[in-house]
Amino acid sequence: CVHFPLSLFFPFLLKPETAAVLKRTVEALMERGAIVRNLENLGERTLPYKISKHKERHRRGGYFLIDLEAPPSIVSTMMDHLGRDIDVIRRAFIKHPVSKTEECSGIIPVTYEDKLIAKKK
Repeated sequence: CVHFPLSLFFPFLLKPETAAVLKRTVEALMERGAIVRNLENLGERTLPYKISKHKERHRRGGYFLIDLEAPPSIVSTMMDHLGRDIDVIRRAFIKHPVSKTEECSGIIPVTYEDKLIAKKK
């Protein structure tokens, strides 16, 4: 599995519609084997440029970031799926490298006698 942040831009929608778009997006990801770790609302903003999508021009949109782990094979099918969704203006998967974590060897026990002897020297 690879760690992917998914960036989505929606047209400015009311809260119930936004929740519905996010729900069906997350469900589609999970159906394809993704593990959704986090969903972040970055707020409504003016788009960097006017975007024409589904026969409409958009100037403002809601920005969302979905943090997920998934096999790389789902990217193309999800891009197609989100491209057909009339409520998604832009979508982008960004591969995020997963850092290897070192295993903790635990606390090394030190006797108080050893500490006292070390301080005397």
